[in-house]
Amino acid sequence: MPRPVRLTLVLLPLAVAACAVSAQQVYRSVDSNGKVIFSDQPPAANAQPATPRGGVSTVEGGGAIGGLPYELQQVTQRYPVTLYARDDCAPCDTGRALLNTRGVPFNERQVKTSADVDAFQRLSGDTSMPLLTIGGQQLKGFSDTTWSQYLDAAGYPKSIRLPAGYRNPAAQPMVTQQAAPTAPAATAVTSPTPAVPPPAAPSPSNPAGIRF
Repeated sequence: MPRPVRLTLVLLPLAVAACAVSAQQVYRSVDSNGKVIFSDQPPAANAQPATPRGGVSTVEGGGAIGGLPYELQQVTQRYPVTLYARDDCAPCDTGRALLNTRGVPFNERQVKTSADVDAFQRLSGDTSMPLLTIGGQQLKGFSDTTWSQYLDAAGYPKSIRLPAGYRNPAAQPMVTQQAAPTAPAATAVTSPTPAVPPPAAPSPSNPAGIRF
């Protein structure tokens, strides 16, 4: 009887250690160029910890985040989230719902026109959607597990902590459409005023000098 008890005591720390290892799946660090990197490998010894940048807290693309809780302001400033999506895309809708359910402040870029598609392909090297960017990290296609892991690693809360009445910025096109140039107004063509001939010289037959 004592042997099974000792075996249980040995295995229990191993199981706890295994759980602790499996929980650390995504790491974040800053390289020498200041770029934030997410990875499933521990950062190198010379990697810098991710630190907040100074300045006004804004969501990438101009969405204001004033009034957010301090912790959420910091993570949104360090790792702004942008969703790239299109209409009639079920995975895009599911990904958007995940962000809203967690209360993640994000910008959305809609891919609709051929110019949008070209710009999106230059960004991601692909045409499949949705695409989620968290800081400089790109997550192609929707995966509940993957998106949640990276949002957790960035420090976003698992449940809504947004102030009442907060709204994310309205979705914007991938490429801003330029207004068509206005055609110049047509210049009215006026007939030249005919020159008025000088009055006829008086003559014996036309003493008043009237010209007909």
